[in-house]
Amino acid sequence: MTHQSSESGVFSRQVSRFGLWCAVLCIVTAVIAALLPLDVPDGYSAAHTERLQWLTENRDAFVAAWVNQIVAMVSLSGLFLALCWRGRSNDPLRALLATGAVAMATMAFVIPKFIAIWTIPLLVNAAATVGAGADMAAVLLPLLNVSIPFSLYTSFDYLGFWLYALFAVLMMKPLYDGDGASKLVAILVGLFGIGFHVAFACLLLGVIQAPDIEISFGLSFIPLLLLILILAVTFSRDLKHAPNNLSSEG
Repeated sequence: MTHQSSESGVFSRQVSRFGLWCAVLCIVTAVIAALLPLDVPDGYSAAHTERLQWLTENRDAFVAAWVNQIVAMVSLSGLFLALCWRGRSNDPLRALLATGAVAMATMAFVIPKFIAIWTIPLLVNAAATVGAGADMAAVLLPLLNVSIPFSLYTSFDYLGFWLYALFAVLMMKPLYDGDGASKLVAILVGLFGIGFHVAFACLLLGVIQAPDIEISFGLSFIPLLLLILILAVTFSRDLKHAPNNLSSEG
């Protein structure tokens, strides 16, 4: 029994270290994201020809920006998985279901972002050079517009965020049943999860129109920004207070 407790303690320390590095990566990628363009300026209203010209001229920066987005989303998923482990003892079933939601969200995010670094540049090249597949490129590029909130591309992104919000709703109570730091984390997680679902309900009811989707849903992401900073401190504190000789106990 003591040996099992020791192994659990070692793993908890590893998860805290993993969560800390994920938080750091989230912060670093957020800074990089502010410096790299994800699409043509005013992408929602930009004409197809303008976007095609911009993508041709800024191909490398576009690809780099979306590679950075993949790192950011995988890091955020890792941070959420660490929270599932943190709240597992209070409600194992919720933690298990939340872990599944995060795993599915990660796949939902990776699909469109891989399209951004693989498919979109090839389509742009085909359309710009009027090469093989140019006709297909002219049809697919508008469907894969990364700025229009109802394109096929962004639908995958919002699916991923909804699964993140589902994780948040599932985990806010197990996290709240922990210590003081966990309660603050739970409140921020809950604000994101509930806020996103409120915005989603408003969208379905027609309260939010397409041009307002990004701003309306973006408000629910604000707690996540603060959450990442707090988790960096929380996991760092956990590592400082965790025993270093757990593996030798028992």
